[in-house]
Amino acid sequence: MKDNTLRKNALVADPKNGCGKPGCASGGCGSQKAAEKKIWEIRTEEQVYAFLKDTTHADTNRYGQKIDLIAHTANKLPVGRSMFINENPAVGTNPNRNKQHGFFFTADNCIGCHACEAACSEKNNNPAHLAFRSVGYVEGGSYPDYKRMNISMACNHCDDPVCLKGCPTRAYTKHVEYGAVLQDPETCFGCGYCTWVCPYNAPQLDPVKGQVSKCNMCVDRLEVGLKPACVSACVGNALDFGVIENIPGGREQARVEIPGFPSPEITQPNIRFQQIKQLPDEMKRTDSMPVKYHKDDKGRYRPAIDQKKGKAKHWNLARLSSRENPLVLFTLAAQTAAGAFALAFLGAQAGLSGFAGFAQSALYAPLAIVCFLLVAFGLFMSTMHLGKPQRFYRGFNNLRHSPVSREGLGIAIFMGALGMHILFSLPGNTLVQSLFSAVFSSDINVLISFDRAAALARVFGYLAVLGSAAGLYYMYRCYRIKARPFWNHWQVGTAFVGSMLSLGSLVVGVVVISTLAFAGEDYLNVTLICAGVLSLGMLIEGVGHTAHGRDMGLAEHEGGASYYVQTTTFGKTYVLRNALLGLNLVLVVGLLISMLAFNAVNVYMLLGLALVGATLIATSVIGRALFYVLVIPTTMPGAFFWKNKGFEDHARDIGLANMPQVGVAPLRH
Repeated sequence: MKDNTLRKNALVADPKNGCGKPGCASGGCGSQKAAEKKIWEIRTEEQVYAFLKDTTHADTNRYGQKIDLIAHTANKLPVGRSMFINENPAVGTNPNRNKQHGFFFTADNCIGCHACEAACSEKNNNPAHLAFRSVGYVEGGSYPDYKRMNISMACNHCDDPVCLKGCPTRAYTKHVEYGAVLQDPETCFGCGYCTWVCPYNAPQLDPVKGQVSKCNMCVDRLEVGLKPACVSACVGNALDFGVIENIPGGREQARVEIPGFPSPEITQPNIRFQQIKQLPDEMKRTDSMPVKYHKDDKGRYRPAIDQKKGKAKHWNLARLSSRENPLVLFTLAAQTAAGAFALAFLGAQAGLSGFAGFAQSALYAPLAIVCFLLVAFGLFMSTMHLGKPQRFYRGFNNLRHSPVSREGLGIAIFMGALGMHILFSLPGNTLVQSLFSAVFSSDINVLISFDRAAALARVFGYLAVLGSAAGLYYMYRCYRIKARPFWNHWQVGTAFVGSMLSLGSLVVGVVVISTLAFAGEDYLNVTLICAGVLSLGMLIEGVGHTAHGRDMGLAEHEGGASYYVQTTTFGKTYVLRNALLGLNLVLVVGLLISMLAFNAVNVYMLLGLALVGATLIATSVIGRALFYVLVIPTTMPGAFFWKNKGFEDHARDIGLANMPQVGVAPLRH
């Protein structure tokens, strides 16, 4: 069992995190007094099948997790703890409230009526563009032996909830009560990272409200012994619910996966399946995702590429724009700033020819300020990506587990330390020394000696470098997501490091070479170093792209499907990016060889480097945009319209998204 510490801490979290706020444990807190609010009112005509019937349960589930969640926490929590549903401190009457519960889905019985969707949305008062539970399907075979299998899916309240670990605001809590993974939309600031890491598309990001909400297991109904609303509404007896591993009456299977269901190894979900009817060896999705499922020699269905769009290559430059545009700018700006400052600062500290002299010039502080402004711009764009930008400060709430929180802290340390480095670099800067003295006092040289200021500047400079390294490392960790195989590759690291080196050296080269040339000093060594770092960055990025293309081209999963889209839908754009990257690398290496051979730099060499710089910026933006638009998650099959990305894009293109009843909301943040 992985990460026991995390799960134990999740289980002992504050129960008030999911206490009756909209979309949380209750579906809405009104303005009534707590004493007047009920946990859930049982109707007089409630049917027998709507009540929970578990009387016995196993000790552990198939993952080795204890089903008795109080025992799992070493009996540190009381059994009768209130969940404060509707702000009511009453404790429910369910005798199994501290046991892990889960859904049971019999695929053979599901008729695709969507009653479960309707009941869930009605209970949670969801708008048309959100659904905590949705029904999709896969199909295969041909007439007359055509088969279709429906799949009803919501949150699986996993043993290892990756949404809880990834959320930077700590909006998620796994409760010992029913093992429910609850989320508080009011704590959420709408980054959407939980929607990235969840393999089942359970958390729903509302682009209108700018926050995430999800299935809450209907814990208010469970407290009074009723099954969740979706289960009670199922007309085909396909959905059931109870203590996990208890097989409902009339069933004979309790599988952990069926065709179209992502690998249970990612999160250890609390859902069990029955699917007995024989299915074809190949099942296809009816949505726009180019993925299908093949039966392997063990009878398990595994994803494969479905070439729905043919093999023709297209440009589709307009489709490079996405909701993640702010992240394109954030990652590139932060990496550029980190690379530029590290090269200028460490080059000066190492005493490299040209860099040491530049560090004493009037333009060193402006270069550092440019780096500061770049990272500030990146952080601003990252904040603007949030659904609720005004709550950005909550991004540091989960430093213990979330790579997003750690990334933000690293970049914040980089920015803060860089600001202090700039401040203490000013006394030795002849351009602004008079301003520095005027701001503090006429006795500034007594209060803060130049030597002391220089020492402090070095300390903060090294701290800035360390902060940027930590920030970029966790930026890389943010994208190593099992639910997104196209990203879950070491190439993400080479892309980020390559951009840091190449774009950073480009900024330093422009500023430092211009400064030395204007001062009439020799800039050959600086040009060689910047060109060398530039070529190294492009080489690292190129090696990563080559390995990634090879691995994804051979892969038979969602990552391979992303690569198929990359080489078809964006095929010409992809070729252009690769060709420009290769030509730039060849040109820079050729210029380096020429400079070394002639031991000089002429205007034509500088023009060549300028051309490389211009095309490098274009390829970096194109490459990073492709990075975001290409990824295909390991999610559940969508119906022909609902949860179909192709239909959503079409609706936004032609204006259907302006009609709320179609269930597609305009993209907003």
